[in-house]
Parts: sequence; structure tokens; C-alpha cells
Amino acid sequence: MIQKYDFLVIGSGVAGMSYALKVANSGKGSVALVCKTTLEEANTTKAQGGIASVTNLMVDNFEKHIEDTMIAGDYISDPAAVEQVVRNAPDGIRDLLNWGVNFDKKENGDFDLHREGGHSEFRILHHADDTGAEIQRGLMEAVRNNPRITVLENHFAVEIITQHHLGIRVTRRTPDIECFGAYILNPETGKVDTYLSKVTLMATGGTGAIYATTSNPNIATGDGIAMVYRAKGKVKDMEFVQFHPTVLFNPRETHPAYLITEAMRGYGGILRLPNGEEFMQKYDERLSLAPRDIVARAIDREMKIHGLDHVCLDVTHKDPEQTKHHFPNIYAKCLQIGIDITREFIPVAPSAHYMCGGIQVNLDGQSSIQRLYAVGECSCTGLHGGNRLASNSLIEAVVYADAAAKHSMEVIDQYEFNDKVPEWNDEGTMSNEEKVLIAQDVKEVNQIMSTYVGIVRSDLRLHRAWERLDLLYEETEHLFKRVKPTKDICELRNMINVGYLITRHAIERKESRGLHYTIDYPKHAYDKK
Repeated sequence: MIQKYDFLVIGSGVAGMSYALKVANSGKGSVALVCKTTLEEANTTKAQGGIASVTNLMVDNFEKHIEDTMIAGDYISDPAAVEQVVRNAPDGIRDLLNWGVNFDKKENGDFDLHREGGHSEFRILHHADDTGAEIQRGLMEAVRNNPRITVLENHFAVEIITQHHLGIRVTRRTPDIECFGAYILNPETGKVDTYLSKVTLMATGGTGAIYATTSNPNIATGDGIAMVYRAKGKVKDMEFVQFHPTVLFNPRETHPAYLITEAMRGYGGILRLPNGEEFMQKYDERLSLAPRDIVARAIDREMKIHGLDHVCLDVTHKDPEQTKHHFPNIYAKCLQIGIDITREFIPVAPSAHYMCGGIQVNLDGQSSIQRLYAVGECSCTGLHGGNRLASNSLIEAVVYADAAAKHSMEVIDQYEFNDKVPEWNDEGTMSNEEKVLIAQDVKEVNQIMSTYVGIVRSDLRLHRAWERLDLLYEETEHLFKRVKPTKDICELRNMINVGYLITRHAIERKESRGLHYTIDYPKHAYDKK
């Protein structure tokens, strides 16, 4: 089956929905929003802490936010990208408010701002401790009420369509690769349909599910990054995987692990060993409010020194009613496993959280493939550099969705649908009855990445990961060519591709920088500079 939409949006988090709303309201054409499960399930929903923007001009300004971002990114960040996001953040907040998103306010009507690790001022807008869920709710309502947007739930993008599918040889040196849409699997019919578009946006989120423990939902398998890489698009900075320092330690719940927001440390939470001893003073003068890479490595080191499987976050010294008010969901979640956070320490450990690299894009969100844009966590704008500053990701998605929408609306009239694209050919393939192999391979990818490509790395570990991923790649590609596509095998292919990219980029970076720390080129992030 062939479908045609002027704008094809793959991914339904804050990035994809913001873009879809912008282009739909322009009247420039039809919009399809593709999500591989339901509209509700996205990385955005899991974001607890908030969204960063300069709003209190009495004490804060753009220059401070820019400097905080550059420091957190270890000065690898692209200054132009940082400038673009920070200065356009207030407009992005206004867009969210206009779409029906609510942020907490004080009695006087001002925003109730939080402060998080790496920020020099209180500038985090939030909705209790479930800001991402509130943003997702507001955007979903706006999307569902927009008659120009067709929402395609439970549809899975298998590959983007380029000249390669027309029989033309495409390599990484081909200068004019074009995207004509995507091949999309409809699990209900089991068929891969052809979706032609004039413009395609990739907004598929992150990669956390390739690790054994992650704060991301299971759908975060790096699909967009893998598809663009296979299509010979440029991918950048994949070595910079951010591990959130504090997810709830609960061995029964690893995918996703429950996030203990950074805002809890901004609120006054103190990191301690289980015996009550503080330890962050050994690593950074900012103590528990140091940037995430420093805190995560400090926790990792303390766990290894003392043979622990977790450390603790302490808010027992804070007013119990205020704690319940500010963090109602965390309070309720911890009570479920028998922990009253107003009286007891919260057991926490680092967990894979955010991909700072991804599909390389310019200031308009354009990828190296013509007619293809990328926004949100699957993209690499240059904002995050070596390490993402807390709560910068949601605002990056909104700002770049606006930039990509403006640019694509300016140029879309230059493009036509490519009617020469062939339909997906699965002739000669068979149904895959070997689901046990796929499930086992997913576990193996998780173990390889967590063991060898985690918070602390070495050349030996990275090369071992490379060799094992290469074997999995060969086995999986052989199976993929023999069977009809399913969501499971497509996700496995993408996880292996992304694991390979993270490992390769980590091997190529011969220094410890930002989130990439290797014992072969040590520059301890916790050393005094």
C-alpha cells in the first residue's frame, strides 16, 4: 500500500508533536505522525525534573544560561546552537503554554522555579515531579484536536527511502542523498507499507534501552539514528551517553528504572553512603549539585570502593510536608517498595539516561540527507557537547522543532512526491518463529553495553564490545533477510547499530572528555581543575 503525506513525522514525543503542530497550522499540506506504540509512550513522558528557560530577569540572564551549558558540555558544545536554544527558550515556553501545558506557579502568579545540577540560578519550570508527562498530555490533546494531523499509532518505521531504493548506489560520500519517505510496518496487517513524503522529520527519541538498566522506556532503541546511519547520513558524538546519577535502586525494575529527579538534589537532597557518610566533597566543590557526569562517576567509584550496589539520597532533613508537596510521585513510588522518603534514605544508582549525540543537524534541524530533518534526542545539534546540562533537552526539542518547521515550510514547495519508489519486497521470506533468539540477543546487547561501554571505559573493554556486536550484527542481518519484518527484529537491528556507533566513536576519542571517561586516557572529572 502506498500513502502520501506532505510532512511525515516519525516519533511522537515533544519534538515530533511540536513540529507536527507547527507545520499543520501552516496549512502547507497534510501531516502524518507515526508512533511505534501509543501516543502516550515516549521519552518525554518520563522526564520528571523540568524544562530550562531564563524567566526571572531580576537575577538570571541568557549569558548565565549559556555559560552553564558550555561548562556542562566541557566546552565541546557548538556556541551557535547554545545561543539559539537559550535565547529562543522563552518563546518555546510560550508555545507550550499556548498548547495547554501547565507549569507550577507561586501564589503571586510567578513560575515556581527549581534549580538543578550545573545551573547557576533557579530557572527550571516544572509541573510537580512529572513535568514530561504534563508536556506530553498538553501536546497530545492539541494534536488529537488538530484535524490536519493523522496519528498512526502502533506503526513502526523500518527504513527511510532514498535513491538506494531506486537502484542507485549510495555511499557515505554521495553528496546529494535525498529522503522520499519511509517504509513503515503495520503490525496489524504484518505488511510494510510505503509512505511517500515531501519532507520527513525524524523524532524517534533516545537509545537507553540498549543498556541493561535505563530510565528510558523499552521503546528507546535508537531507531531513527540507526535508520539514518544505514541510509549513509551523518551521525556525531555517539560516545557521549549520559548516565543519570540517581535512579531508584530496585532490582525488580530495570526497564525502565524509576528516575529520582535532579530537582530533588536542587531541593537540598544530599548524597550519602548507606552508613550516612557524605562523599561528594571528595570529588567536586559543588557537592551533590555538580553536573551529572561528575556525580555519576563519583557514585560509580564509591560503589566499587565499598562493594555496594547503590548509594543513598537523603531528604530526611527537609520539611516532610514540603517534600510530599514538591515530589508527590516520587514519595508515592518509594512508599510502594516500603520507603518513606521523609524518614528514610532513598537507594539510588546511576542508569543510562540520555544520548547527547545522534543524527548531525544544522541550526535549522536539517540532516546531511536532503528533505530529512531530525529533532529531539535522536539529533545532535551541538547544544549538549560532552554532557547535557539538566533540563536543557526538552527546551532544545521545542526550539529546534520550531526552526525545522520554519525551514521546511519555506522549501516544501520545491519538492514533489517520488512516484518511482518501489513497494517493499518481502517475496521469498518467511514468518519468524525464532523469537527466543531475538529476546536472547537483546539481553546480550544490554549486557555488552553495560559491561564494556558504560560509565567507565577502556580500550580493552571497547574492543571486546566491538567484536561481540559485530558477531551479533552478522547473525541478525542474516536472519532479517530471511524473515518478514517484525517490530522485534527491527528494534534488535537498530540496537546493534547504535551500540556499534557508540563503541566506535568511543574508541576514536583518545581522551577523557565530558561523559566519555576511559582509564587509558584518564583526566578524572572529579580531579580539582
